[in-house]
Amino acid sequence: MASGKVKWFNNAKGYGFVNEEGKSEDLFAHYSHIQMDGYKTLKAGQSVTFDIVQGPKGLHAVNICGAGATASKVEVQPIESIVQA
Repeated sequence: MASGKVKWFNNAKGYGFVNEEGKSEDLFAHYSHIQMDGYKTLKAGQSVTFDIVQGPKGLHAVNICGAGATASKVEVQPIESIVQA
């Protein structure tokens, strides 16, 4: 398993690129290969571990795990505070 950092990740398109530590080549990262619960996303500069496979157009990062990755939390208000009688 390799380690590196996220170069950039576009949430709307669901992909981005990561760089392996000590190397300059960009590795394609697709949201379907991010290993986390909830909304799967990465942030630029985030430390990650991953496996590298040869894809049809170059190297891909798969089994991507972010350091301290957690599911997004949504704050919920009680319905009584939203609906006025």
